[in-house]
Amino acid sequence: MADSGRLVLNHSTHIPGLIRTLERLTSIDGIHTITPGVIGPVKSHSPQLRLKISVPIAGGFKLIARRGKSVQEVFVLTTLSQEALDVQIGQALMR
Repeated sequence: MADSGRLVLNHSTHIPGLIRTLERLTSIDGIHTITPGVIGPVKSHSPQLRLKISVPIAGGFKLIARRGKSVQEVFVLTTLSQEALDVQIGQALMR
């Protein structure tokens, strides 16, 4: 098994349940660094944590996490394809 990825905790506030899910993703081969970003309010309500790929970035992807009336950016540096990362995100959310 390769080295685990790194979770950068640079904010004091995170969407409930997000860090636990991101910690699961750091154990996936090919995921190197995960950095939660800006958190903000949204009008619609999402009762369960949702995490979806937004756009590609240099070396990985930007994800959008939603729960309740909050949204948070998450940056993932990875060698995984978008499809492979999407599968891993789905599995991490189900655990």
